[in-house]
Amino acid sequence: MGIKVLKFGGSSVADGIQLRKMKSIIDSDADRRYIVASAPGKRFEIDNKVTDLLYLCKTHMEQNLPYEQVFQVIRDRFNAVKMNLGINVDMGIHFEEILTNMKKGCSKDYLASRGEYLSAVLVAAYLKVDFVDAAGMILFDDKGRLLFEETDNAIASKLSANKMAVIPGFYGTDVETGEIRTFSRGGSDITGALIARALNAQVYENWTDVSGFLMADPRVVKNPKPIEKISYKELRELSYMGASVLHEDAIYPCRMANIPINIKNTNHPDDPGTIITDEEESDQKIVTGIAGSKDFTVIAIYKNMLSHEKGFVRRILMILEDFDISIEHLPTGIDTVSVVLSDKSIDGRLDEIIEEFQTQLRPDGVEVFEDIALIATVGAGMNRRTGVSAKLFTALAEADVNIRMIDQGSSEMNIIVGVENTDFNTAIKAIYRAFE
Repeated sequence: MGIKVLKFGGSSVADGIQLRKMKSIIDSDADRRYIVASAPGKRFEIDNKVTDLLYLCKTHMEQNLPYEQVFQVIRDRFNAVKMNLGINVDMGIHFEEILTNMKKGCSKDYLASRGEYLSAVLVAAYLKVDFVDAAGMILFDDKGRLLFEETDNAIASKLSANKMAVIPGFYGTDVETGEIRTFSRGGSDITGALIARALNAQVYENWTDVSGFLMADPRVVKNPKPIEKISYKELRELSYMGASVLHEDAIYPCRMANIPINIKNTNHPDDPGTIITDEEESDQKIVTGIAGSKDFTVIAIYKNMLSHEKGFVRRILMILEDFDISIEHLPTGIDTVSVVLSDKSIDGRLDEIIEEFQTQLRPDGVEVFEDIALIATVGAGMNRRTGVSAKLFTALAEADVNIRMIDQGSSEMNIIVGVENTDFNTAIKAIYRAFE
């Protein structure tokens, strides 16, 4: 049919048991030819992720503390899997190379990337297929920005000679210096998406420990319905508001090439999972999913005749830019502009920000609302149905949840409400019950 690119997350390569499941999945479909491996994740609740251990090694190095014992834990972990599965590969060569570079004072990015590197070496040997390093294939500029076109060409060229291969995720190289560069945590998702795009894959399968996306967070809503199909636009909205199964930057490469993404469960491979495509099934469902985040602050700025004052919003943006703060949302009224900021971005500078607003904007009043949670109700079908907003607000009213803010884009794909942090769980449950 076509090439399938697979990415296996940390839980899927955590130990020998998971690797056997992975091999069975790959062997069941001849189209599954290119595998992206993450660093081994936790095997049990109090276990350590290999990447966290590598970061700990770097911390010890920076503080002139012994790191050999921590690295030995990493070494033992990989060797245990090798022995358990009877894999014929000399991991010692790779361990010694890493230790040599650590003694030379290697970079944080280099050391963090070695979890994926070692994992891919081991997986390739286990599957008896080629190992292809991401170095020289995933390319960054000197500011750490991904070079899409150059990466596209490098992947296509480098993998053209490999009928089947295992590639480490999470990292690439700086084209200027040749040094290792990493994505943010979870970046193996991006590696898989880039490879899928460059090879014009039939589908990008992202294997993890959950059977796709759920309509709501299972920690809040008991047994929420699975999402069988979701559009890229809907997923972006949900990811932005905190739904985390897939790294949000992994969406773009596949979307540009119109390649579907299938989120699958390594532990339950027969589950259909969630298909992410460019198609919107607006006729079949009203709400696709509900997601939210806590800890926002709303600053409401009042000024008479605001609608006639040119450049007011621009000045707000410039002030926040000077503080290196991005706006989450910008609800407006006739004489009011509200800016919604994450508490993390404010970082204890609220009084300074208010003072700048007072000095530069000369408002008639400024009011601050803290401890706000934002909840997004997302669905492509919302723009074709009447009464959706009424249904949502009625559900919140009946749950005795006070709405502090409402924001809806012209696309009508989502409705965002601001509520008190303390009402967060109650609000999500109420919205879910209204649209399940």
